[in-house]
Amino acid sequence: MASNTRMYWIHAITPLHIGSGRGVGFIDLPIMREKVTNWPLVPGSAVKGVMREHFVRKSTDDKLINAAFGMGGDDMGNAGALVLSDARIVCLPVRSLYGTFAFAACPLVLERLKRDLDAAGHKSGPVDISFEDDEVVVATGSKVERNGNVFLEDLDFSIITDNGETNEWAGLLAGLLFPNDSVWQGIFKERFVIMSNNCFGFLSETGTEVNARIKIDQEKKIVVGGALWYEESLPSETVLAGLVWCDRDYSNNGVKQEKIFDEFCKKEALNLQVGGKATIGKGRVRCIFTKGDGE
Repeated sequence: MASNTRMYWIHAITPLHIGSGRGVGFIDLPIMREKVTNWPLVPGSAVKGVMREHFVRKSTDDKLINAAFGMGGDDMGNAGALVLSDARIVCLPVRSLYGTFAFAACPLVLERLKRDLDAAGHKSGPVDISFEDDEVVVATGSKVERNGNVFLEDLDFSIITDNGETNEWAGLLAGLLFPNDSVWQGIFKERFVIMSNNCFGFLSETGTEVNARIKIDQEKKIVVGGALWYEESLPSETVLAGLVWCDRDYSNNGVKQEKIFDEFCKKEALNLQVGGKATIGKGRVRCIFTKGDGE
């Protein structure tokens, strides 16, 4: 499967709002989350749609676009060859007393990521880390620790030692996310932490951005009665990842899989706008495609 599969990574440059409709709690417009874990995600359909729009604007060959992303219509329509899984959370940026913020992950997140990395042909190490809820592990030279302690949001943690897994994962993810940027590779590795599954789940629910929004009456220039709502977003610097693979060409244009990958899943990052609230600056992301080692 590896030869026909790539990883794609979403790095949020601005807050990212992928709405799930009207909420039932105090957040009127919550973000989309997985049903089982309640962790944030970005649907593959959303990424595929904005990718198509991106390449249409670049005036890419219509035959290639239709082969890769599909075409509507009852008589002449066809499915697209590119298949994108949902992008699942990899690192959640969390406010830190030291180092400003941390890129937080947990063993279960990394285990699921390792499964995808293996499917795409990437080499990844084990996730053999076990600790209590008040413990974390950090990479060598971490900016977020002082005297063996880490303070994230309102939680305090003590640092324990591992067998080098944290450094390996920090280096692997930094290289994949910022392949040609040594500065950001360093920023990532200095702020990468692994915490317990329980604490990560807690912060993924409480550590997102929630903003109050209003609507102004254009005549009176005051807030419209009842037009106040709360809107949730993933914070800037959030990292998510998914799989992309290429099925056969359903457009009957004879487009080869290698051509589709070469055209639409290049090494250069795509600058996309994903999700809602584009007119107020939400949803700017870097989309990076990586292929397995040795390919």
